[in-house]
Amino acid sequence: MKKFFSSLLFVVAVGTASVSAQSTTMPQQQEQIEVSDAELTQFAEVFQKMRAMNQEAQKEMMAVVQEEDFELQRFNEIHQAKMDPKKEVETTPEEDKKYKAVVTELGEMQPEFQKKMQAVITDSDLSMERYQQLAMALRSDAELQQRLQEIMKS
Repeated sequence: MKKFFSSLLFVVAVGTASVSAQSTTMPQQQEQIEVSDAELTQFAEVFQKMRAMNQEAQKEMMAVVQEEDFELQRFNEIHQAKMDPKKEVETTPEEDKKYKAVVTELGEMQPEFQKKMQAVITDSDLSMERYQQLAMALRSDAELQQRLQEIMKS
């Protein structure tokens, strides 16, 4: 169940990063970029703040599910089936109603999460575009990942 919320928040975080990508064209090919230790340290600080925000948001989202008297595991099961056309799950009309209410409320919370995440980035020395470039580079650059891990250990 935490996996679902983590993946949902990851989508929120990526959605936040993609807000600026909509207004700028990004190259399709991933190229090596130069990243200073100072930039990587700044990225690590932003990443850690976002991780803390994600944990807080997870608690808020779980509370929304529980407020509807929905078991987290059952909500997750239904949600995964709704997101994957290959999966099927039988639901009661009551579960459908609860599910729709939860998804609606989570959808209303998403812009606030995005706004907070954008504020964390813009409050740093990194621009939104540079943060996004670093995030993309970290997906495929093992050396950069290693450097980030070392910075986060210290």
